[in-house]
Amino acid sequence: MAEPGADEPAIELFVKAGSDGESIGNCPFSQRLFMILWLKGVTFNVTTVDLKKKSLNLANLAPGTLPPFLTFNNEVKTDTNKIEEFLEDSLCPPRYPKLSTKNPEANTAGNDIFSKFSAFIKNTNPQQNEVLEKGVVKALLKLDDFLNTPLPDEIDENSDEDPGPSTRRYLDGEELTLADCNLLPKLHIVKVVCRKFRGFNIPEELTGVWRYLQNAYKREEFANTCPSEREIELAYETVARPLK
Repeated sequence: MAEPGADEPAIELFVKAGSDGESIGNCPFSQRLFMILWLKGVTFNVTTVDLKKKSLNLANLAPGTLPPFLTFNNEVKTDTNKIEEFLEDSLCPPRYPKLSTKNPEANTAGNDIFSKFSAFIKNTNPQQNEVLEKGVVKALLKLDDFLNTPLPDEIDENSDEDPGPSTRRYLDGEELTLADCNLLPKLHIVKVVCRKFRGFNIPEELTGVWRYLQNAYKREEFANTCPSEREIELAYETVARPLK
């Protein structure tokens, strides 16, 4: 167990456990908060919660609450969006980095991918499969366009030359932000589940999306908070419906 410094808050994050009851399970909301705390550079502990077992201690700590949730100086915080806002306000500069975006449109980029993916993966009608797959591709293409379009700070206003496509690493620039903590866990699930249960891969021509994913996998804040691909597949075995 990591110990916070004398002037650091005591933080414990509770996340969904995997199939073995101990490893990190498939939960994009858990990973989102895990990434935020890691990026903040604060000392914190992580406890995996086995949803198949009832824990009296956890039931008393956060009655009726499913992970993720956290304790901050022994005060329980629930609701992922509210926790994100609280951490951004509480763990702020100069000691901790600001993770909010400079460009507001980065917060909504890719926000329809997961709903299109869910419709695609839950469908059992072969006649609808192609249409729903195109819906996923369209949503991914929209994200690709955003990632390949230069942001304002990538454009030299004094130059008449075409700036060309963006080469930035992440949604809002060269650093991971709250927007990435929200989108990347979902995008990773889409990649793994579509490949496993539909034989669908994110098209190689979506260079912006692939650049984004490959840069993310190089970051320990993302790679080391991901559940294993097997955990993601296990979580979707009953969700991904076979085509009949």
